[in-house]
Amino acid sequence: MSFLIGLSSRFFLSSVRKVPRIPNLLNELPEVPLFRRRPSPSFRRAQRTRLVHSVAVSVEQPLRRVPRSDCGARRRFCFLAKESAMPTGKPFERLPETVRPKHYVLELVPDLKALNFDGNAAVQIEVVKPTNEIVLNAIDLEIKETTLKGADVLTPISTNFSVEDETVTFNFAKSISPGSYSLNMRFKGELNDKMKGLYRSKYQNQKGEERYAAVTQFEATDARRCFPCWDEPALKATFDITLTVPKDLVALSNMPVKQSKEEGDLIRYDFATTPIMSTYLVACVVGEYDYVEDKSTDGVQVRVYTPRGKKEQGLFALEVATKVLPYYKDYFNIAYPLPKIDLIAIADFSAGAMENWGLVTYRETCLLVDPQNTSAVQKQWIALVVGHELAHQWFGNLVTMEWWTHLWLNEGYASFVEYLCVDHLFPEYDIWTQFVNDTYIRALELDCLKNSHPIEVPVGHPSEIDEIFDDISYNKGASVIRMLHNYIGDEDFRKGMNLYLTKHQYKNTFTEDLWAALEEASNKPVGAVMSTWTKQMGFPVIKVTSRPDNNKGVVLTLSQSKYTADGSKPPEDFLWMIPVSIITSKQKNKTISTVLKTKEAEVVIPDVGPNDWIKVNPGTVGFYRTQYAPDLLAKFIPAIKDRSLPPLDRLGLLDDLFAMVQAGHTNTVEVLTLLEAFTDETDYTVWSSINNVLVKLNMLLSYTDCAEDFKTYQKRILSKIYKRLGWNPKATERHLDTLLRGLVLGRLSWLDDEDTIAEAKKRFEGHVNSSQTLPADLRSACYKTVLRAGGEDVYNTLLKLYRSVDLHEEKDRISRALGAAKDPEILSQVLKFAISEEVRAQDTVFVIISVAISRVGRDLAWRFFVDNWTLFNDRYKGFLLTRLVKFVAENFASEESAKEVEEFFKTHDISGTERTVQQAVETIRLNVAWLKRDTNAIKNYLTSN
Repeated sequence: MSFLIGLSSRFFLSSVRKVPRIPNLLNELPEVPLFRRRPSPSFRRAQRTRLVHSVAVSVEQPLRRVPRSDCGARRRFCFLAKESAMPTGKPFERLPETVRPKHYVLELVPDLKALNFDGNAAVQIEVVKPTNEIVLNAIDLEIKETTLKGADVLTPISTNFSVEDETVTFNFAKSISPGSYSLNMRFKGELNDKMKGLYRSKYQNQKGEERYAAVTQFEATDARRCFPCWDEPALKATFDITLTVPKDLVALSNMPVKQSKEEGDLIRYDFATTPIMSTYLVACVVGEYDYVEDKSTDGVQVRVYTPRGKKEQGLFALEVATKVLPYYKDYFNIAYPLPKIDLIAIADFSAGAMENWGLVTYRETCLLVDPQNTSAVQKQWIALVVGHELAHQWFGNLVTMEWWTHLWLNEGYASFVEYLCVDHLFPEYDIWTQFVNDTYIRALELDCLKNSHPIEVPVGHPSEIDEIFDDISYNKGASVIRMLHNYIGDEDFRKGMNLYLTKHQYKNTFTEDLWAALEEASNKPVGAVMSTWTKQMGFPVIKVTSRPDNNKGVVLTLSQSKYTADGSKPPEDFLWMIPVSIITSKQKNKTISTVLKTKEAEVVIPDVGPNDWIKVNPGTVGFYRTQYAPDLLAKFIPAIKDRSLPPLDRLGLLDDLFAMVQAGHTNTVEVLTLLEAFTDETDYTVWSSINNVLVKLNMLLSYTDCAEDFKTYQKRILSKIYKRLGWNPKATERHLDTLLRGLVLGRLSWLDDEDTIAEAKKRFEGHVNSSQTLPADLRSACYKTVLRAGGEDVYNTLLKLYRSVDLHEEKDRISRALGAAKDPEILSQVLKFAISEEVRAQDTVFVIISVAISRVGRDLAWRFFVDNWTLFNDRYKGFLLTRLVKFVAENFASEESAKEVEEFFKTHDISGTERTVQQAVETIRLNVAWLKRDTNAIKNYLTSN
């Protein structure tokens, strides 16, 4: 699933990637939109070891497989990770093992006027052990009739619902013997407006009339809101699905239509039997749609469904999808197993996309491309989302995690493979360089908190599951897979993927199954290395010092420790097995590789002159921070200025130093000084990292009296690149130059630069009166600039523009620019607008967050959130609520604010957001400590330079 999870300079998402697979929400918002404690293993205190370059260190620790009889137990959990501060899980037990589903015959009849649905489910079950009760999942359903058919027909003597456990129990008068039965249920439900289960999605048809579509969204645990079922990923079954709908509507499900039959004003569609699969992958859509279609080179029918009258907007996604399927077939060496794949744009959709097998659902903004009005960054994002969801057709659908603890197997892997795919299709995107900013760094920023969680996190109750659809499962998962791919090489990685998928197809797996396949393919200690990354929370920092070697080289000393956001020493010993690579300025193409498996080790680097730089973690592939001794760091400055150091290494140096600043290991002045070396920088991804630093510092310094001085500093840093790019696209410019222009103008939009304001006003006027249409890539920056410089008139003009367009992408672009206003009265109007009927519920959260970016807006957004808590808590559960909580709370910078946030959530129900609240409060206190340490030094630097 793709979440709008990360908000960087490019994305205002989160993942679903769900894709949306979410960039720093502190940044200006561009148009793209997402417990239990573990026992501690003992780690032996390692001895100092001297490692010789180019010799891979053997690992003595064998791959530890977790017996299925333990970790796979149905009614308890077993975990191997270190303890971490986690919210206490609700009491929870998985469904009993006495009954297993084999096949569902599911009939649904949605009523799009009464906004409800009728259903029948006949489930072929296998009773494994004698029992007088059958327990399965159901919530928000009225079960009207139930029978159990075997040799006899039995009727339950009682039916008991548990709202807390989301189950229904059918009790029978006598014990049911082991064997095969058919459990038949007739039920009724509501087409809800919560964007989960079988829900209603509102849209306007071509005549401007309000209509509803019926849509499913079942991941993680919402199939039970549509039909009674065994709603756990390991309880796979096959499905025969029937939809009975009005004649003028399209009906879709996972498989092609097998037959149809008119029944008065309705048509009954019977769909072909699905492969064996988990309930969360079942999908149905009923509504008014057009489509474009094609066949992939491997013979799969591909259709992209769009709102009626907009089928041309599906052509780009169709092109991507028809190329992705054969690419994955070749990469995995396994064909896509279904006869068709449909991609459909849904008006109301909480995540970014959902990988239902054979019927992938998307937000409109994550699928539709209008050639005149879609920005380059949005188009790139759509390619990634399509790649992500189609990767799931193999990794997640064909082979599925056994339980949500192993969610990262689905999401982390798909978040990695989407980049492989897009890099293959669109090499001009230079997408792997962008991966570091949009995925890798996002994961590091969250995982350094004390209230982070391991990749493999124990979850039980459904309310806990939504919280792990986050930057750890998606972005850290993808980052450690990328590190592993680099460690074993692409050939062995592909071989291991084929072994894994072939052995476990149509089954469920644990993380250890993946490691076993990759270990078999590569003959490297994959399990031993990678278990330190998935079962421990956090990541290491490698401290690098050097001394001369007698043979005209140097000896590097590498020491590892857990990196913590507050710079404190961890309460326990942590040890990672770290694949380490090293290059030098003389040997950029010759990599020295080893595995650091001890607390400290030495590596001999030959042929290093006194002015040569030595780069640990070239390409920023290893999931760790690097802290250089001052003399080693200083040698990079000339290579940054002349750009002889590769872009990913320039980026990595800056981001690692900034992390050391945040943790209090060095002063903020050090990073301000380093930024001066980047004034001639031309690379988009490096500027994305610079922008992230500027945005974070801008937020912090808004609480000081040097905010205006910092604006002046930012303008100076940006001046050369602004002059080079200007506002007008060049005919021969690269894709990344287009992205860079939008990034630079977006940053300047917050700095009230007079030249930028004058140009933005001129272009905005031409756009509004239709004399000169603004390129889509410039609109977000332009809207924010003129709104900050203007007042009520500009705000009303933007609202008029919002109401006049029907492209969801443009509506998002405008609504998320409104938070840039300076006037508190306008910002208050924006907040009211956010919860009005004019803004879809899925978009409300992001409009509110846009207000919370500025200091004045942050206070208003928090108060608005508090005053409307009941509304938000009733309307949202899961991803959207956690995003809202996170970004309206975490960017304050006073102890009073931290206490206020803590106290509010102590007295208000926060089921499913507990960890998010803890992370927000921790972040506020980190901001407090940062300002206390460095404010005076920053002020002195800004006033003297």
